Amino acid sequence: MSCCDKCSRPSAILIRYNGARLCKKHLCDFVSKRVRHELRKQIKLTGDDRVAIAVSGGKDSMVTAHLLKDILGPRRDIELCAITVDEGIEGYRESCIPLVGESCRNLDIEHIVVSFEDAYGLTMDQIARARRNMSACTYCGVLRRAVLNRASREWEATRLATGLNLDDTSQSILMNFSRGDVERLARLGPHRRTQPNLVPRIQPLRTIPENEVALYAISKGIKYHNLECPYAAEALRNDYRRIVVQLEDRYPGTRHAILKSHEEILGALERIHPPANLRSCECGEPTVSSSGKCKVCELIASLEEDR
Repeated sequence: MSCCDKCSRPSAILIRYNGARLCKKHLCDFVSKRVRHELRKQIKLTGDDRVAIAVSGGKDSMVTAHLLKDILGPRRDIELCAITVDEGIEGYRESCIPLVGESCRNLDIEHIVVSFEDAYGLTMDQIARARRNMSACTYCGVLRRAVLNRASREWEATRLATGLNLDDTSQSILMNFSRGDVERLARLGPHRRTQPNLVPRIQPLRTIPENEVALYAISKGIKYHNLECPYAAEALRNDYRRIVVQLEDRYPGTRHAILKSHEEILGALERIHPPANLRSCECGEPTVSSSGKCKVCELIASLEEDR
């Protein structure tokens, strides 16, 4: 039985990428310290800030909400709210919305629920049943980002926090490298550049591995929704998730190295790909498309044509 390096308590957890052994208490301190450091790097709070948190109910978003409440909640010049998107997936989302609501009441933060059906007149189940040439996750990702941005803007948020962890971030970097999508690499969050009608995103957990997020939630007694989306098997990201897991297992620290590599070249990427000149879609949302239609409207139109 191993002992914690800091207090000699038994049953310590091994952090493979740096060799440390930490008990539950010191693991939580370790996570919290890095999140505080990331927040200082990502945002400069000037007072009267409003931070919206995208909370799906999973471990990452619930831990993000609890940590932001712990770190930013004591400040009177900062307001927090949680935004949950109901995609309209039967047997999946309806079970977690009450869980998020209960957590928000305990944290004393406002909880806003928005749905695909209200925003677009379609549920994710209807989209999944339609004939389409892209995965359900592609449609869901585009629609989720848009409805989160709109809800955050209407709440007058100055920042939108997401629960993306180190695994998610390293997968995104590797995926865009592999596809040669350099422009998207320049646009990956956290956003250092602001654009009209787009609420800049922050990622407080982006240096925290997924397993540490889960251990933090368990150690702190944070309830979270643990069901897998029924459409998750269609996601291209699954292949990159397996690759990153295998690399990290063989070479601990790979995820951090991928993130550091991206940070090193980000300045050059931003010079090559400056902020796009945004147009306004007929729905009122910003778009880079020369057609004048945003990606959401293009996807919805393709589904309507098919129906």
